[in-house]
Amino acid sequence: DTAGQERFHTLSTSYFRGAQGFVLVYDITNLDSFQSITSWMKDIHEKAGDEVDVILLGNKCDKESERVVPKQRGEKLAWEHGIPFFETSAKDNVNIEDAFSVLTKEILEKKSCVLYDLDVVALNESKKRTCCAF
Repeated sequence: DTAGQERFHTLSTSYFRGAQGFVLVYDITNLDSFQSITSWMKDIHEKAGDEVDVILLGNKCDKESERVVPKQRGEKLAWEHGIPFFETSAKDNVNIEDAFSVLTKEILEKKSCVLYDLDVVALNESKKRTCCAF
């Protein structure tokens, strides 16, 4: 979590490799945070690949009177990238569990598909052991 701070951008992208999921969060009361999502999506695709799971969260939905990013813009951006979208409030615990459940489910479904593709080793087979061989 770099809170979108540009000074951590080069450092944070080094963590992308090997990641299985990303939660991109913008503040519905801050247009700049929304506009930076496209740049973060580009970094994710370049450095983590297209197979990682991503969700988009528009946070601070408890501050409706201060909203500057319409919900429809978040929905459209998520639709363009083919990712789930939630408006959330960390303060009031709105949609937090649902969002993480969706991301977790997507990651686990991919992992279970990979497991089915692996060769299965029978654990009850005995192997002859030779010196220093495992």
